[in-house]
This record gives sequence, C-alpha cells and structure tokens, in this order.
Amino acid sequence: MKLLKDKIVQDGKVLSNQVLKVDSFLNHQIDPPLMQAVGAEFAARFKDAGITKILTIESSGIAPSMMAGLILGVPVIFARKRKSLTLVDHLYTASVHSFTKNETNDISVSRDFITAQDTVLLIDDFLANGQAVLGLLDIIEQAGAKLAGVGIVIEKGFQPGGALIRERGIRVESLANIASLENGQVTFIEEETSK
Repeated sequence: MKLLKDKIVQDGKVLSNQVLKVDSFLNHQIDPPLMQAVGAEFAARFKDAGITKILTIESSGIAPSMMAGLILGVPVIFARKRKSLTLVDHLYTASVHSFTKNETNDISVSRDFITAQDTVLLIDDFLANGQAVLGLLDIIEQAGAKLAGVGIVIEKGFQPGGALIRERGIRVESLANIASLENGQVTFIEEETSK
C-alpha cells in the first residue's frame, strides 16, 4: 500500500535494526485519513471472506480495525490487556508476549461477543514475532469461530512472526512488509497479496 509506505518513510523513525517508531500516525497520535485508507484496503482484500466480526488487541489495532469494520459493516472487538471491574468472568483468555514492551499480558474477550457462528478477521498494527496474532488465534479457537485471515498494518518481514503464522496455512495480508531497518533505513519487501 503505497500511501502507508510513503508515510512510514516520511514520518517513521528507525530506532534500531529491530524497532520502528510510528507513534506520529499509528501508535499514539492517529492519522484518521490514513487509517480510513488502511481500513478500506483491508475491507477490499477480505470483502468475500464472509466476515461477521473483527478482532484486535488494545490499543494500536483499534483504529485500523474500526475503519475496516465501518466499511464491512461488522462489529469490532478488542481484546483487553488489563483487568476491568466489568470484565471479570465468562471470558476467553490467552497470554501474549509483547516484543516492544518485553512483557507478557493475559488478554481477555467476553464470551458474549465471539461465538462458533462467527467468521473473524484479525487485525493488528504490527507483526514481528507473531505472539499477538497467536494469542488472538487462541481466543478464536476457544470460541470455535472460523478465521477469515489476518490483516497487518506493518509486518517486520525480517522477524519470524509472518512465517510462523503462514506456516499454519493462515492467510496474512500485510499492507507494508519491511525487509530491513539496517543503517536507519526502511527497506520494504515488494510482494503480491498472499492467499
């Protein structure tokens, strides 16, 4: 997705060979027109998948998920990372290790919102080591729901997560796939959409 790649090059900050900071448009401050375009791209790529729900993790996956959900006309659910007074039982839970924060959190989704009748699209901001996606897949499996695929805003193709998920036969659509962050430069993998 050229618009996204241009934004990454223009406003992203390479902090190391492993870390790309995109908090000026995705992880902290949100660029609504860009997120609208991202949501439209996910909706176009998955329009024939029979999606009934979109699932993400708080908080950076919410904006692109909302835009895709708006276009597809389906509810968006976000897995919570922290306990809530109103979300204490009747939950699907999974453990997720964050590469960026170097911590493990239990994520939770109410059983009221995903059922075996659902076809779920997973959307997340980054795919690095695949732990967030694996946690969300665990929740979908617990619900007995069908997986439509995984939509990723930015994939770090040089880390193992993409291969790990694709090896399971899962459709992954990454809008920007980064080959390298070496020498402070973002280099993209040019690829067709994967089916």
